[in-house]
Amino acid sequence: MSRSRTWTAVAVSAAALVLCAAPPASAGPRAASAPCVTREGSEHVDWTGMWFDHDVVCDNTPSELRLQTYPTSPVVSMLLSRRSWFVCWKTGDPPPGGNNFYYYTQGDVIVDRPGAKGWGYLPGHLLHVDGHPAPGVPKCRWA
Repeated sequence: MSRSRTWTAVAVSAAALVLCAAPPASAGPRAASAPCVTREGSEHVDWTGMWFDHDVVCDNTPSELRLQTYPTSPVVSMLLSRRSWFVCWKTGDPPPGGNNFYYYTQGDVIVDRPGAKGWGYLPGHLLHVDGHPAPGVPKCRWA
């Protein structure tokens, strides 16, 4: 199977998994979320060489991660987990029904732009926190 066909198959499978796993929008209020937890010493280096010395783990809705902080930016990866780590936040254009906060992390499955290594932004309304920015998550240095 060619590399592009493999990426397409992975992307379709990941999208189907997220769509099947995510509760419908009309499911009512979400269950109580666990508090976010800061993990000092949990180091990450993104695709640009930016280094992070800690992350913050929070509950979230599985979704697409975008290359930039606007709703029409290319999807680079899928975040499949319901509790994920985030290294920083920045603001951008709000998606429909969302706010203008976005959280930077590395996705579980790369679907496009492999050079970005799955790094992208989760829209803030998909992070299960009481307010934004999420406690303990620093503002991105380039924001």
